Amino acid sequence: MARKDEIAAVLREQIKRLGADLEMEEVGVVVEVGDGIARVWGLRSAVASELLQFPGDVYGLVLDLQEDSVGVALLGRDEAIKEGDEVRRTGRVLQTPVGEGFLGRVVDPLGRPLDGGPEIEPAGWRKTDEKAPGVIARQPVDTPLQTGIKCIDALTPIGRGQRELIIGDRRTGKTAIAVDTIINQKGQGVYCIYVAIGQKSATIAKVVDAFKRYGAMEYTTVVAAAAEDPAPLQYIAPYAGCAMGEYFRDKGQDALIVYDDLSKHAVAYREISLLLRRPPGREAYPGDIFYTHSRLLERAARLSDEHGGGSLTALPIVETKAGDITAYIPTNLISITDGQIYLEADLFNKGQRPAMNVGLSVSRVGGAAQIPAMKEVAGQLRLELAQYRDLAAFAEFAQELDEASQAQLARGERVMEMLKQPQYQPMPVEEQVAALYVAVSGYLDDIPVEAVSMFEQRFLAYLKEEHREVLEELARERHMTERVRAGLEAAAKAFKESFRA
Repeated sequence: MARKDEIAAVLREQIKRLGADLEMEEVGVVVEVGDGIARVWGLRSAVASELLQFPGDVYGLVLDLQEDSVGVALLGRDEAIKEGDEVRRTGRVLQTPVGEGFLGRVVDPLGRPLDGGPEIEPAGWRKTDEKAPGVIARQPVDTPLQTGIKCIDALTPIGRGQRELIIGDRRTGKTAIAVDTIINQKGQGVYCIYVAIGQKSATIAKVVDAFKRYGAMEYTTVVAAAAEDPAPLQYIAPYAGCAMGEYFRDKGQDALIVYDDLSKHAVAYREISLLLRRPPGREAYPGDIFYTHSRLLERAARLSDEHGGGSLTALPIVETKAGDITAYIPTNLISITDGQIYLEADLFNKGQRPAMNVGLSVSRVGGAAQIPAMKEVAGQLRLELAQYRDLAAFAEFAQELDEASQAQLARGERVMEMLKQPQYQPMPVEEQVAALYVAVSGYLDDIPVEAVSMFEQRFLAYLKEEHREVLEELARERHMTERVRAGLEAAAKAFKESFRA
């Protein structure tokens, strides 16, 4: 009897200690898979933008909620996934790893290294599709973000927190402007994110090589979703890059993000939407394509001082076909952004680099994002170029022009020549002001057009050697003071006397 009691007591004790915590888990089943999209049955509680876990450590993003199933975009290869596979909810929305550890690295939109380096330990995680800051959390854009490119800093200035669209046909130098702008941020305290969407791997490698050559990689993160990557990865790439930039913005620092390019992003989203059987709209894009881009670009902002005063500046790139800026995606992006830099194929083919069309390019922030010295020179420059454009159009039909018109045309040609700039050679703003001041003040009027570039190079070298104090005062004061003006005049006169083309 004692033996039975002992056994019963032991069993009771074992039952008490049995920690059988039951865990409810909602499991779905793959009913259809292909082209990076899976349809899953049985996940009645799944929510939009939730992450689901598939076999083989592949994750998917819920993008479509039907009555009896959910449409999921797979963030990885779909070869190992088949019908009947179990799918589990994670209960969390898509997040991006962020932190200083990503600087100098090439990663995919999920934060995984692509450069062969070690795994990156994130400083934290942010929602990939974060809500943009409201109006109250922002402050006006009034601090310049220097691109180092004369025609942009003078005519379409970019401020910290602005969204400036770079638009043009393929092979007109859109990426070149973005790359030069990132190179010019060296020593400026601006962290950069370059997002490559749907580009060839060779093209991305070339950009990364340029960053390394010019010392820009140490403050830059490259987020790459190449052409061979699944459409869902291309779709989330700009949002992931933006989350990485917002990490710096919300710490009170300045960041710059380049989306290269949103035309391919729109195509990737269109592909996903059509596979999810959403009703197509204009040019087969889904009805929410505008919202897709607006909620991304609205995240660029300059926060108020109460929120840390940080900024995120966006340079989205969009490709046009045959110069048609009235197409669906370009017009959408023009209406969302604070201005555009329009690059023209004809100008590019004529050797005008950057090939910026001064008439169609605009910055809606204007002179607020320029130093006072540049604002003064740029006002005169705009006037010269406007008169030159009108006269050049008229001169095509006129037989003879009076002397004043001929002089105006000659100066306009030289000013246009002065606006040319080689790639990978961004200029400090004080040198830009000095060069443009000489152009609009008439010192180039009797210099042959083909000698203008040589004149500029030698004049700036002469200024650095013989009149360094003028450049230093211009950089320090940022105003065209009487002493700076007198110094530039004296230097220009003295140099011109000795200049021989």
